[in-house]
Amino acid sequence: MQLRSHNPIDHLIIGVDKALRVIGGVATSSRPNPAAHAADAALDEREQRHSAGLMRVNHVGEVCAQALYDSQARFAKTPEMRAQFEQAGREEEDHLAWTAQRLAELGSQPSLFNPLWYAGAYAIGTVAAKLGDARSLGFVVETERQVEAHLNSHLDLLPVQDAKSRAIVEQMRADEVAHGAAAQALGAAETPMPVKAAMTAMSRVMTTTAYYI
Repeated sequence: MQLRSHNPIDHLIIGVDKALRVIGGVATSSRPNPAAHAADAALDEREQRHSAGLMRVNHVGEVCAQALYDSQARFAKTPEMRAQFEQAGREEEDHLAWTAQRLAELGSQPSLFNPLWYAGAYAIGTVAAKLGDARSLGFVVETERQVEAHLNSHLDLLPVQDAKSRAIVEQMRADEVAHGAAAQALGAAETPMPVKAAMTAMSRVMTTTAYYI
């Protein structure tokens, strides 16, 4: 049986459906939640609020990751690159589901600005993809490098006894390192310093805002 190829309208519908599901918090994980077997320690009100703020930042990061990988896959130049971005996106969806679950357990909610974060990340991913696969992969390498550093800082900032949040962040960090290494191995181009600086600045705005809202 011949498979039906998607036309531009199909791609638009699929993209809108994906965006609505991500923004609406509809995500399923293909792997067990690493927090499932972690001890559920008691947190005081300040610690719980702090953990929730950090996990909301991580959830926003995963909303952006879905938008980035979706747009980069959509506009990839080769089937191999498209498959790579799609695979990474599926693994990132695990992170989205895990962080959403942890937010609910902490009695909090995702960022109210998720539609804005998603739209901005999708636009950035589209620009990166349009520059060619090598530059798009380079953008992934730099993104994952910054995310790794960001997650390392969260492991320092999370309450020591919050084993559930820490287990999620540790697995996320391992996955992000693997995604960056895979992109590098596929021939990523070096990202220019001004672009790296702009990415860092935008990340600071996002993380500072998402911690509270």
